[in-house]
Formats: sequence, structure tokens, C-alpha cells
Amino acid sequence: MDETLFGQIAQDLEKQGYSVRPGALPGGLATALLSHQHTISSERFKSAGIGRGDNYLGNESVRTDEVCWIAGDTAAEKAWLDWTANLQAFLNRRLFLGLFSFESHFAHYGAGDYYKRHYDAFKGEANRVLSVVAYFNSDWTSEDGGELVIYKDEHDNEGVKVAPVFGTLVTFLSEEFPHEVLPARRDRTSIAGWFRVNTSVADRVDPPS
Repeated sequence: MDETLFGQIAQDLEKQGYSVRPGALPGGLATALLSHQHTISSERFKSAGIGRGDNYLGNESVRTDEVCWIAGDTAAEKAWLDWTANLQAFLNRRLFLGLFSFESHFAHYGAGDYYKRHYDAFKGEANRVLSVVAYFNSDWTSEDGGELVIYKDEHDNEGVKVAPVFGTLVTFLSEEFPHEVLPARRDRTSIAGWFRVNTSVADRVDPPS
């Protein structure tokens, strides 16, 4: 079943550069990740910011969510990392993307939280190549808001709206698509992750710690 899904994602990426697959995340994995997220202490969630390492900055004018990075220390986190590793291997075979590593975090948006329009990577930096988002919100309705909006380019002002419904999986080329998260009317949970290529050089290791 994963191979079928992975093939559909690869086909979507080849055709349009992004993939939206409702209910695609395996049910057992989605349920385990949601249950695990509910057990994480609120102290482990930190206000999200922009950048990494020494360039990390909090910026509430851009985003107001909070995140907890996934290290694979629990059964649910390890299952997620194993599953995404299989996706990585498949996409490398099918699309020759050269995906080298993966990083991801749980994201929590409270009522009214948002993440304004942005790119996950800038052209020419060759770090984040493919973005992955998985959603864990049951009984979500259009009245709840909180949609991910994927814009086709910097001139697009309509975009493709994706409701953060339980089990929905979204993938897109990180450099190609500006996107945003609209404010929700209730708590909204997800995982955001990024496949990277290896840009290590003699005096710098990628990804940064």
C-alpha cells in the first residue's frame, strides 16, 4: 500500500510539483503520532521562529505557532522516521532527487495562530528540497479555518487550499511554492518536515545542528 501511495506522490510531483493526498497517511501511524503528541509536555513546545542555528529568530509578525522537533526517541517518532525514510528511498529511485537527510517537527497552532506566506527554501541554496506536511485533526470543518494555502508562484493570489484533516498528506518542492497557514478557530496539530540534499563542505556540516 505504501508503494502505491509513494507512486501517486511521485506522479503528482512530476506533473505539478506538489501532491495533496487526503487520508493517505497510514491510519495506525497517524493515530500513534496523534496520541504521542498529546503526551508531550507543553514545556517541550517552543515558539517557532525563522532560520536555523545562529540565524534563528523569533518573529511573531510572520508566524505564531509552536513546535517540538522529532528526534526518534519514542516508538511513534521512530515509526514516522522509518516511514519517511521509505518515502525518501522511493522518491530517490523514481525521481532521482538526491534526498539525503530528513528533519521534522510537531506543530501546534492555537486558535488565531498563523504562518504568513513564505518559502521553505530559497532558490539556489540547495538545502531543503521537498517539504512534507501531515495532519492530525479529527472532525475538522470548513468553519474551523486553518487551511494550508499553496500558491503556484509569487504572482498567484488565490492558491490551492488544503484543510488540515486527519490523515491528509501534502508534499511539494520547497523552492517552488510559496505557502501560508491561515488562522484557525480551534487547536490545529500537524507535522512539518523537509527532505534535504547534502551540501556539506570541508568546514561546514549540513544540516546544521
